[in-house]
Amino acid sequence: MAAQKGRAGLAGTVALVLLLSSCGAFQARTDKSLEDLTPEQIYKQGEYTLETGKPEDAAETFSEVERLYPYSVWAKRALIMQAFAFHRARDYENSRATAQRYLDFYPAEDDAAYAQYLLALSYYDQIDEVGRDQGLTFQALQALREVIEKYPDSEYASSAILKFDLAFDHLAAKEMEIGRYYLRRGHHLAAINRFRVVVEEFQTTTQTPEALHRLVEAYLSLGLTAEAQTAGAILAYNYRSSEWYDDTYTLLARRNLQAQAKGDNWLRKIYRQMVKGEWL
Repeated sequence: MAAQKGRAGLAGTVALVLLLSSCGAFQARTDKSLEDLTPEQIYKQGEYTLETGKPEDAAETFSEVERLYPYSVWAKRALIMQAFAFHRARDYENSRATAQRYLDFYPAEDDAAYAQYLLALSYYDQIDEVGRDQGLTFQALQALREVIEKYPDSEYASSAILKFDLAFDHLAAKEMEIGRYYLRRGHHLAAINRFRVVVEEFQTTTQTPEALHRLVEAYLSLGLTAEAQTAGAILAYNYRSSEWYDDTYTLLARRNLQAQAKGDNWLRKIYRQMVKGEWL
C-alpha cells in the first residue's frame, strides 16, 4: 500500500513538472512565433484578439508591434489601437498615457484627433455620477476643448461638443446638489451662493431654471422679496415652459408678488444680460 502511494505521489510530481515545463515551452513558442511574424501579422492578431472580447490581451499584442518594429508604419497604427484597446478594457489611465504618447510622437498625423478624443474620453467616461470627484470633470472639459479647438473639422469634433455640454451640465448639477442640501437644512445664504454660481457661470445648462426657482425659495425665506421677484422675472422670461415656472409663480402669488425686476442687486444685472441683452 505504501509503495502504491509512493508511486502515485511520484507520478503526480512528474505530471506537475511536465505540465509546468509544457507551459513554459508554450510561452516560449508564443513569444518566438510573434517575433517570427511580420508587423502586419502581429497587428492583425491584435485586431482579432480585440474582436473576440479580450481587450487587455489585444493591448499587449499591439504593444509587441511597437517593441519589435518601432519605426514601422504598423507601430504607429498599433499605438493608437493600443490606446483604444486599453479604453475598451476600462483601463483609463493606460489609455490616456498611450494616447498622449501618440500625440507626442505623431502630432501631425490624421489619427492625432482620435488620440486626443480618446484622451478626453479617459476622463469623461468616469464622470457618470454626480457624486464623483469633480476634478475628473474639469479635466474632461479641458481635454474635450482641445479636440474642439485643435481639430474642429475632424469627425470627433461634434461628439466632443456634445460631451463638453454634458460635462458642463454635470458641474452645474453638482452645484445644485450641494445647494439643495443647504436649502433643506435652512442654510439659506450658503444655498444662495451655490445657486448663484449656476445662474452666473452655467447659464447654458439645463440646471438654470431650477436654480432660479430655488433662489426664489431661498430669498422669500429670508424676506428679500426684490431678489425673489427678479429671479422669478428671469425665469418667467427665459423658461416659462419649464415646470419650475409654475412653482415659482405659485410661491410669489401666495405673497401677492409678481415676477418682475426689482431693486439693485446681482440678479438685476443678470436680468439686464439675459432679458435686455445688455452685456456691457
